[in-house]
Amino acid sequence: MSTAQLQARERRRESRFGDRVVWSFAERAPSVYAGFAQAAQRHAQRTAMVFEGRRWTYAELSAEVGRLAAGLRAQGVQPGERVALWVRNRPEFVMLFYAISAAQGVVVPMDVRLAGAEAGYAIADAGAVMLLHDAELAERLPAVREAAPGCRASALPEGPGERLFPQQAECGPAPESAVDPESIAMILYTSGSTGKPKGAALAHVNVAHSAVLQNGNMGLGHEDVAVIALPVSHVSGLICGVVGPLWSGGCLTLLPHFKAREFLQAAQDTGMTYTLMVPAMYNLCLRVEDFEHFDLSRWRIGHFGGAPMPEATIEALARKLPRLTLVNGYGATETCSPAIMSPVGQGQAPIAAVGKPLPCVEVITVDPDTGIETPTDVPGEIWIRSPSVIPRYWNNPQASAQGLVGGFWRSGDLGVIDADGWLYVRDRIKDMINRGGYKIYSAEVEAVLYQCDGVVEAAIVARPDAVLGERVHAFVCVRAGVTEDQLARFCAERLGDYKVPESWTLGTDPLPRNSAGKLAKKDLRAQMAQAPAFVPNSSGRKK
Repeated sequence: MSTAQLQARERRRESRFGDRVVWSFAERAPSVYAGFAQAAQRHAQRTAMVFEGRRWTYAELSAEVGRLAAGLRAQGVQPGERVALWVRNRPEFVMLFYAISAAQGVVVPMDVRLAGAEAGYAIADAGAVMLLHDAELAERLPAVREAAPGCRASALPEGPGERLFPQQAECGPAPESAVDPESIAMILYTSGSTGKPKGAALAHVNVAHSAVLQNGNMGLGHEDVAVIALPVSHVSGLICGVVGPLWSGGCLTLLPHFKAREFLQAAQDTGMTYTLMVPAMYNLCLRVEDFEHFDLSRWRIGHFGGAPMPEATIEALARKLPRLTLVNGYGATETCSPAIMSPVGQGQAPIAAVGKPLPCVEVITVDPDTGIETPTDVPGEIWIRSPSVIPRYWNNPQASAQGLVGGFWRSGDLGVIDADGWLYVRDRIKDMINRGGYKIYSAEVEAVLYQCDGVVEAAIVARPDAVLGERVHAFVCVRAGVTEDQLARFCAERLGDYKVPESWTLGTDPLPRNSAGKLAKKDLRAQMAQAPAFVPNSSGRKK
């Protein structure tokens, strides 16, 4: 499929989630598992997945998915019950993701960098009946059990040849059965602006449309090879890596983590045609000393999002890889990843634009104070309505009422739409830090700091960084004797490592406030804008 073919696909209005009417594609997969099963049937002998030199055909992958689905049912998992996956980038994540769907369960993916208390909160909030986790995370389980005592935990085998549910016999592909397209397929927890994560409940119909949009715009098919190093527990890695390639009959090469040289080597060895990365990762690849020695001649699509791509990086990629098409994208967990993208094959996109609305996607900008749509080129909050927008936040009617209005998702970002339909993101209304694609809400980190003895006030702001875009900086008013190391250790025990402040401003004077008594974060951000470049010191601590 091409962009033009995507535009030409039959569309119709459909009633969804009770009170919405949205444009939808007439033809799409009925469920998450069905999308994979259809590709496996058509491309049984093609390579589906590669990991550290091992390959699985679609037939082999489908058979293991079926075996695991039978194992889950034998363990008592019922349709609609939640199963949490606390698993790093490895083949078992992909297999279990589809197996849970085949068993008509609900997947709850979680980042392996979460602290035990964070994971426990998500598991308890989702009401997960089972947690499947990497064995190396066992030391964090006490905090999980304290938060969710009713959830059964099982460690995944790590040894060669070992499998989960070893007593479960081979049974071939899982049987397909009718699934309500509006039923929940997965719950992904996003950092909450109030300090508590929110569970974005993604329905099967959301995922199906997102896959059509992504694969269609970029023309991804069974000849494509994707190399994915982003965490597949996050919506971008999940939808653009685990779902997109494996629904189109392509090959997913999964990397356990991102290291620039290893990524380039994998791209060369597999004949990579497509990837999704944040801009910082492209920049790190360009910094590899012998970049030109890697054969990247098949690489045709470089998808990116999460932060602006520096113009210098775009120019360098154009010089070194003239056949590469960079495709910007804008979306979120609540929109099931891509909703707005650069249309492929329709001319050069403006560098500052994040893209145009894809078919079936409506985007408006709204005055946050009046609730009235803003005119062309006038900033407003970005609102998105499409069949990929979540029906609700899990177990959180207040967040649903605030964040979802008439089928539109309120992004919290300020943007403008120009006369040609290009969307430009101007600023963030939500006080969010974007660290190399990882989104961090300051309120979440501040809430942890306020739990630490000796902390009087705390304010978290972004520190500009040339590599990651932004890093986490903490301004903290403390009582005498409190040190940076104490605060850093306290945070590390309660937060994922990427959320822990990397630089600090400590003092005993009160933090600045405005006339209304609110913390004057604008002044603190101004200080960070003038701060020297971020560098680690010799002990590994940050300045």
